[in-house]
Amino acid sequence: MSTPFRPRENGIDLFVRLTPKAALDRIDGLDTAADGRSHLKARVRAVPEHGAANQALERMMAKALGVPVSAVSVVAGGTSRLKTLRIAGDAAELAKSVEALSRNPKN
Repeated sequence: MSTPFRPRENGIDLFVRLTPKAALDRIDGLDTAADGRSHLKARVRAVPEHGAANQALERMMAKALGVPVSAVSVVAGGTSRLKTLRIAGDAAELAKSVEALSRNPKN
C-alpha cells in the first residue's frame, strides 16, 4: 500500500479525501482509491461554500499534526473531495505523525 503523502524539501504534500457537512470533525484513517493511491479520509462539519470546508480541514490537520495553522494549505483540489495539502515543517517528523494518524485516527 502506498503512503498518503509525498515528502518535499521543506515538508510534505498530504493527500486527503474530504467529506464536508459531517456530524463532527474527525480523521477516519487511511483509504486506497481504485487507482491504488492512498489518502487520509477526513470529515468536517463545515459546508463546502466560500472555502469554509477547506479552512476547517486546514485547522483540523494542523492540530492533529502539531503544526501552526499557517503551515497547512490546500494546494490542489480546492473544489474537489480529493485534495492535496502542503504542510511545512520537518518532512521526517511530519511523515511519522501522518503514519501514526493513519493507524490511529482521531477527532
